[in-house]
Amino acid sequence: MKKVRSRLNDRLQIAGILLTMCDARTNLCKVITEQLTDTFDGQIRIFKSIIPNTVKVGESIYYSEPLLEYAPENKACKAYRNLAEEVSGDES
Repeated sequence: MKKVRSRLNDRLQIAGILLTMCDARTNLCKVITEQLTDTFDGQIRIFKSIIPNTVKVGESIYYSEPLLEYAPENKACKAYRNLAEEVSGDES
């Protein structure tokens, strides 16, 4: 981050931390989420949205289609929509 700021964009800021490729059923995901919260809570925003790892994401990339068009009802697509709302401040 410091290198990018100093070399390319001194106004660059971190909007927050986003967990991706997560499988909430695994202990690893739970441990990482807990460690992240313990380490950064109050210092940097941790997005509530968590992007799950799904086959449809890889398929949409393979077929060069946006996930929103390829699999709009997929849980990863829904999670990305939730993230967009969270970032824009339109959380319901």
